[in-house]
Amino acid sequence: MFRLTAPSEDEARHFISEQRLSGFSYPEAGASARSVPTGYNVDHNRVQLGSGEVTWQRAVHAVRAWQMFNLPWVRLYWPTAPIQEGANVAVAVHHFGVYSLNACRVVYVVDQDGPTKRFGFAYGTLAEHAERGEERFTVEWNQAEDKVWYNILVFSRPRQILARLAYPLSRSLQKRFAEGSKAAMLRAVRDT
Repeated sequence: MFRLTAPSEDEARHFISEQRLSGFSYPEAGASARSVPTGYNVDHNRVQLGSGEVTWQRAVHAVRAWQMFNLPWVRLYWPTAPIQEGANVAVAVHHFGVYSLNACRVVYVVDQDGPTKRFGFAYGTLAEHAERGEERFTVEWNQAEDKVWYNILVFSRPRQILARLAYPLSRSLQKRFAEGSKAAMLRAVRDT
């Protein structure tokens, strides 16, 4: 959904409510947990957040609070949404003088213990999204190396006509989001 003004909270609430019966806009839901399907753009970004258990706990808290979306040109409706399978959210993006409102649903949650701990989730695009595909956000703590990392894995391709026509701009927004998301997680871990 493209518009000239930012959506109000009531409009976002209505938009999310309409998506509750929507299916994923791509057939490979959950694929980011296994192997990325062919025919999509694939992006994998990662940044070291620090080391130690305190950093790990802060990183998990930041993911639970959706801090990776804490960017001036992005608004998540709502960062209080639970990190659980089936949770629906909307992401408003202000770009090139317009706003787009995009619907997503949590596909699965990652919560692994062991020598390398992992926490996070993947969400997939719904019918009302400019792209189609899946994005996985995880933090991991390799205890042997004592390093905490933030990872983003995305497979996507344009779905709506405007996204297809503005393909180079769509790709630049995806790259801008990845860089901003990594910086937001670094801030969240540092400032917690």
